[in-house]
Amino acid sequence: GLKRPLFRSRLSPQLFFDVGPLLRYNGKNIAKEQSCMDIYEKIKESRNTTNPFCKRLGIWVEELREGYARVTKTVGPEDLNPVGVPHGGVYFSMADTASGSAMASHGYLAVTVNANYNFLRSAQLGDVLTAEAQESKHGRTLSFFDVRITNQDGTLLGTGIFTFYRLDRKIEI
Repeated sequence: GLKRPLFRSRLSPQLFFDVGPLLRYNGKNIAKEQSCMDIYEKIKESRNTTNPFCKRLGIWVEELREGYARVTKTVGPEDLNPVGVPHGGVYFSMADTASGSAMASHGYLAVTVNANYNFLRSAQLGDVLTAEAQESKHGRTLSFFDVRITNQDGTLLGTGIFTFYRLDRKIEI
């Protein structure tokens, strides 16, 4: 049977269980030497390889840990609107991808149910954009994320709040 959790976290205290020589992650046994970071790396790899929309936009998950994700994108000419700055959809897609990836860190597929994004400044052609999502509340079915997008100089370009609904489908890693 399951023993007490291997580690406790304020967001997901029942995620990893010590079951003798193995760990149990979302119902799946893994070798003990496979760390939590290995699991997050596999989820990150899955996010980068199974999302054709993000591939087309050039959005890549760079970092993933429990309730947190960081994604990046370099602004290219195909991202510009008629005003000559990145289309608003670029920022929104980055924010949605970052928060969706942070949600995926819990091991389940999820969908966006609500989103609010504030456009503060525009990026320029060639800028490297970074979106960081941090979970503010993790619930059984709904989770909430604060998102910030900055450029390579750390200038804040926008902020958002995203809400995700957890599906009853585990991420296969």
